[in-house]
Amino acid sequence: MQITRTKLFENERLQVGLFEARVASDACGDVDRQTSNLLVLPFSGVFSKYDAPGRYVIGTPSHAVFIAADTPYRLGFPGAIGDRALTFRFDEDLAPEQLDGSDKADGIASHGLLSANAMMLRTLLGRRLQRATADAFEIETMALDLVHLSLNSMRRKTLVVGQPTLARRIRALERVKEAVAAAPADKWNVARLAKIANLAPFHLCHVFRELVGTSVYNYVLQERLARALDHVMDQGDDLTAIAMQVGFASHSHFTERFRRFFGCTPAELRRNTSVGRVREMCKIMIARLN
Repeated sequence: MQITRTKLFENERLQVGLFEARVASDACGDVDRQTSNLLVLPFSGVFSKYDAPGRYVIGTPSHAVFIAADTPYRLGFPGAIGDRALTFRFDEDLAPEQLDGSDKADGIASHGLLSANAMMLRTLLGRRLQRATADAFEIETMALDLVHLSLNSMRRKTLVVGQPTLARRIRALERVKEAVAAAPADKWNVARLAKIANLAPFHLCHVFRELVGTSVYNYVLQERLARALDHVMDQGDDLTAIAMQVGFASHSHFTERFRRFFGCTPAELRRNTSVGRVREMCKIMIARLN
């Protein structure tokens, strides 16, 4: 396993970095701890964070994953795909209200499903940090907005269900997320995912919406769009090739779904994030949050 950590920005309250993992196995690594709170937002790939035997959450480009300071955990990389992510290190006083109790999670509060705005802001921030001329005040503002959005996505839900039952349901849904993350372009259906979860199809749909906050279909769609976002901004691959790579049947289907979710077509986003326009796009995204 080869892991690279690159510091991209730092001040007295916050550190932003790039995490890259190239792996040859899906085996879990050694037990680790962080000296400060760590928020992980993947651009690509997939990883699993284990808090205890049999208790884990999946991190993909559609998720934010929180690792509390001084809490033991292990990382795994399903499918030996590896991972590339923005990381944010900070202390409790950065967001005391949002962090209160989040380190006591049973698996739900330690990760969340990102909104379209959060995904876009994450990817735009990554682009800004690559530019040596990036303004420190601007970067800090974008990073804090992104931390806020990410932590809000992890808010607990009040669930009327016993802890053993809840734990089983969480494990079942994480198996579904892991399968989708490893092969987002597969032709998924409810029956196939229900078999992975070891739940009846109807029960899977109900539990998934209750715990994840969206339908299983929309989750797979969002996972595909999240994977596509970084490729679209890279300015390299043909958009039709990207559409097929992440699981869409055609360029037009990809374009329509992308527009509905992110508010612009892939071609429009690519034009607007060409050299010299990333900063303007960042301002637009921040304005949407206010």
